[in-house]
Amino acid sequence: MLPFAAILFSATNQWGFLMDELRQIFQGVLVPGRNFTLESVSLSLMLAFVLGQVFAWVYYATHSGLSYSRAYVHSLVLIIMVIALVMAVIGNNIVTAFGLMGALAIIRFRNVLKDTRDMAFIFCVLVVGMACGTQRYSLAILGTLFLCLTAIYLHLTSFGTHQPHNGFLRFNLIGAIGPDHPLPTILKRFCRSYRMISVQDVTFGGAAEYAYQLMIRDHTRNEEMLFELEKIQKIDKINLVMQEELLEV
Repeated sequence: MLPFAAILFSATNQWGFLMDELRQIFQGVLVPGRNFTLESVSLSLMLAFVLGQVFAWVYYATHSGLSYSRAYVHSLVLIIMVIALVMAVIGNNIVTAFGLMGALAIIRFRNVLKDTRDMAFIFCVLVVGMACGTQRYSLAILGTLFLCLTAIYLHLTSFGTHQPHNGFLRFNLIGAIGPDHPLPTILKRFCRSYRMISVQDVTFGGAAEYAYQLMIRDHTRNEEMLFELEKIQKIDKINLVMQEELLEV
């Protein structure tokens, strides 16, 4: 019995030592040497609020398309502050961390983001909020600076743009489009290239519905092009949709 008791006592000591090591590792990973006082938490929340405003303004200035949401911009500011507060609540307590993870697992987020760029901004504020909450202030500020400058650069340079046809034109026209018809002349004036993709008879021998793919030279002259098309006789129901708007639908 004595050897068995000695083995059991040794195993118990080793298990206790292992658990102490794991607890120290987890505590070090969470917040190494941070003191979560009322003043430090207030500073973290204020910094998170300021950096959240920076992300919100950059998103607002660089957004393009139809999916803009005022509520989403507000969420960027609130999420970064919530994450900073969550990190302060966790503090050095691993039990609280797992308890909070379990509580958050109950929540179901049903809002679907149509744009992957919106999801990227969510990840940005999550990471910066964690940096603020763990009092890594210099890292939070540096990360915000680099991420926002990258977003501005991608927006100003139109990085990744590839639009072989950036417009879709549809209209009804009575009669055929011959060599002397004014429509090709107008399209050549406003478009780098164009291609007819479909013709459909809608009135049994009368008007036909035409559909064109366009590569427009200057988007700011779209209204002028539509005005010129409206001057063509026997044309109606003109509809121009840009590719960016089609992707949002």
